[in-house]
Amino acid sequence: MPAEPAFARWTEGLEATGLAKRVRAIPASARIHAALREQIIGMEIAPGSALQEKQIALACGVSRTPVREALLKLADERLVDIFPQYGTFVSRISVPAMHDAMVIRDALERAAVRGAAIAATDAAIARLRNILTEQRTTHEAGHLTAFHAADETFHQAIAEIAGHPNLWRVVRQEKAHVDRCRILSLPSPSRRIDVMADHEAIFEGIASRDPDKAEAAMRAHLDQVLPSVGMLVKAHPGYFEGVDQAPVAPVHADGTPVQPAPVNGTTSAPKANGTRTRRVKAEAVLAVADAELKASRQTTRKTSSKTPRERTR
Repeated sequence: MPAEPAFARWTEGLEATGLAKRVRAIPASARIHAALREQIIGMEIAPGSALQEKQIALACGVSRTPVREALLKLADERLVDIFPQYGTFVSRISVPAMHDAMVIRDALERAAVRGAAIAATDAAIARLRNILTEQRTTHEAGHLTAFHAADETFHQAIAEIAGHPNLWRVVRQEKAHVDRCRILSLPSPSRRIDVMADHEAIFEGIASRDPDKAEAAMRAHLDQVLPSVGMLVKAHPGYFEGVDQAPVAPVHADGTPVQPAPVNGTTSAPKANGTRTRRVKAEAVLAVADAELKASRQTTRKTSSKTPRERTR
């Protein structure tokens, strides 16, 4: 995986793969949101990369309004950070958000796998077996994107077999930061082998119609997601935030943001989340007001110190 894919590379890839044409076939802000979300979670756009409304609009053949709407929705999902009068950047992977997502995922997927073990028919079991076979094929071929897709399909199928498809919708929404972290770990063959072994254990629990066995296997599987985060943070320190308390984005005395130094021709975003963004904006407004007040006081003092004759000149 490239260390720092540039946004320009994404727009070129959009056209080269024909994604731009597919994106134009469905309604505007939703289609742009879906395309960007896929690229961000797939780590094709690196954390900290700048996103330009104009470039995205040109690549997708739309005005800037639906692009802006898509970016706002991504900001709500904590996948981008928007800094007023500064820019929009792909958010860094939030370690606290990953921990929260795994708490939600653990509760919902354990419930789903128990339901699947109780409700599974022979056809459902065959469906899961086919998914695992496909996943092994993608692993052997080294197709990482297809491997991840098969992983997602397996977990989605479990929720559907349990009769609760919306559980997976909630899990998918909450685990975006977890997925970005998982994508970083997929190049490791040993990691993919561990995932397949976990899936086999889950499958055996469902196929034997044993809810306790299936739940225990799912819990063991999910417990292995976060322990690798420490190694990934060391390997990609610029991709993560929340490992320690992240600083508020710096601003000058007049309230304008401090421009970060370019890295490899790209601009990196200050580490921030939505709350810190609002605080930066508030601090900037206060800084400007404070600077204006000081300037006004200095002008008043200079004027009052002059003689009447000097003031009339």
